[in-house]
Amino acid sequence: MFLKRISLFNYKNFSEVNYDFDAKINCFVGKNGVGKTNVLDAIYHLANGKSYFNPLAVQNIKHGEEFFVIDGEFEKASRSEQILCSLKKGQKKILKRNGKPYEKFSDHIGFIPLVIISPSDSDLITEGSETRRKFIDNVISQLDRTYLQHLIHYQKILVQRNALLKYFALNHVFEKDTLSIYNEQLNQLGQAIFEKRQQFLSDFIPIFNQHHQEITNSNETVQLVYESHLFEGTTLQLLEENLAKDRALHYTSVGVHKDDLSFQIDGFPIKKFGSQGQQKSFLIALKLAQFEFVKKQSGEKPILLFDDIFDKLDESRVSKIVAMVNNDAFGQLFITDTHSERTESIVKTTHQSYKMFHF
Repeated sequence: MFLKRISLFNYKNFSEVNYDFDAKINCFVGKNGVGKTNVLDAIYHLANGKSYFNPLAVQNIKHGEEFFVIDGEFEKASRSEQILCSLKKGQKKILKRNGKPYEKFSDHIGFIPLVIISPSDSDLITEGSETRRKFIDNVISQLDRTYLQHLIHYQKILVQRNALLKYFALNHVFEKDTLSIYNEQLNQLGQAIFEKRQQFLSDFIPIFNQHHQEITNSNETVQLVYESHLFEGTTLQLLEENLAKDRALHYTSVGVHKDDLSFQIDGFPIKKFGSQGQQKSFLIALKLAQFEFVKKQSGEKPILLFDDIFDKLDESRVSKIVAMVNNDAFGQLFITDTHSERTESIVKTTHQSYKMFHF
């Protein structure tokens, strides 16, 4: 599977631009701020129905314009697949496959397997647990539609339970039977989500460790540790034990929506004890493991987006990554960099076909 072409209209800093891509390696080179990353984000947008960098969809419309359109043509299983994503101010975003609009964006998730590696991935280390949960959920959801539906349903029930807790507080009432209905639903969905996350991590962590050892020559010991309230009991038990706390806070304080993934180096939080280079290697190993996991589970090589991948990495670690490209483990690659000569000299060592796009 690969992206053959893309057209952007009023997307971020682009008025209108068209690109035809190589099936293997595509490099966008130029100074910072010229829009290289925006092209990668447009590709991500087609695969996921949303931006990787900008959660507010309307902010992806070019300043002063009323709409944006991203139109891409993929080749998948020897068939041409057109994916179009568009948004007009004041209206709902539209996502189409071969001219037919999706009723639910979730139906599109996983159709175009894709992994992005970006400097903004540092948020996985520096930000709160929600960012790391989203990483887990994104990987699993690309491969398991039932899991995605469980997540969506769980979130809806959670919102309803939180609204009920606020209603109780504002009106000085309490209806245990009504709350019990939500508790039962959260218990059932939460258990399914918890078990799937456990299963995923048991398969994922060995792949992550292998990639990290390849990048770092096995000089560092790193760990991914799953943290969940459900190791202490069922969701139902936890909700009952924390009822007084939830009523005081006006929201649900326990459950799989509070799960976290602890990133450690030599048994300590990498956020505090890891150097910039160690953190970068950790994140790249994490994303390469995501790529490998999705490839194994789906039987397809995901499109891989390298945004400024050589930033903060020493030469030996870059060469390790290039070696992975050289052994044909990857499918189609998109790379951004500020140094044209550096990028082209590295890409040439892969002995793969490539295209350079200068900004």
